[in-house]
Amino acid sequence: MSAGSEARLEALDEVLDRGVASARSTEDGVLATVASVVTRAPSAGDVSALPGDLFAVVDALDSSVTLRRALTDPGVSETGRQQLIHRLLDGRVSKLAVQVVVEAVTMRWGGGRTLAAALERQAVRAQLLVADRDGNLEETEDELFRFARVVESTPEVRDALSDRGVDLAGRRQLVADLLTDRANPSTVVLAARAVAARERTFAHTIEGFVALAAAQKNRVVATVRVARPLTTDQRSRLQAALRRQVGRDVALQEVLDSDVLGGVRVELGDEVIEGTVAGRLESARRLFG
Repeated sequence: MSAGSEARLEALDEVLDRGVASARSTEDGVLATVASVVTRAPSAGDVSALPGDLFAVVDALDSSVTLRRALTDPGVSETGRQQLIHRLLDGRVSKLAVQVVVEAVTMRWGGGRTLAAALERQAVRAQLLVADRDGNLEETEDELFRFARVVESTPEVRDALSDRGVDLAGRRQLVADLLTDRANPSTVVLAARAVAARERTFAHTIEGFVALAAAQKNRVVATVRVARPLTTDQRSRLQAALRRQVGRDVALQEVLDSDVLGGVRVELGDEVIEGTVAGRLESARRLFG
């Protein structure tokens, strides 16, 4: 991702975060609520509606070439693009959703698909904020990771979810059927959205969602591959060591891997920390071979 694209995404993150913070302030009492109405600030109810509203906007963009072009056409003024959003969305979605989309269309994107992806990122972040409010953010993060592993290790499910010959709604319903009453509502929503595989595959898309969940608490995700489950003490010591290395809290996602011959392999972003017997043997082979 280019520095410019990353800067635009971060700017949009700030728009959503400010809007949610403003909406939450309306929960502090009657005077704050009255003030929010007078100033047209987002309400607490807007936060609950926000994920669904933003996902609906993303779906509209994905289904309409004309709309994508209209909202990313450099020949149309920022004011013109903003006015179009207000005509389409005012009164139909929450004020906070309108605010996020209006800000997004003022930015320069590589195309309509890129705009849709940027708004989906905000929809995912909004759903994670709802999970955090409900006290199950870490549970959602873990359930998404585990479900992605189950899908990847079950060819029938993996193939069914990636089969473009089946309509997207049907594949999303399959995820809902598999997870309903087995995972919390935020997990079900996000896993179903990941079926569209905006990041190449279902698994890669889920990885992105998990990273956003960790970032919500200023953490990074470390995938830990082991031959046997780590003990509580081992997890604590590994977490502390990684925290010292990266300077932030680390969320461990543990994977049992039959290819790991003793020890542990840690994947932290693009970095791989090899502490397995197989890894040490391979290093020795390269050194002396």
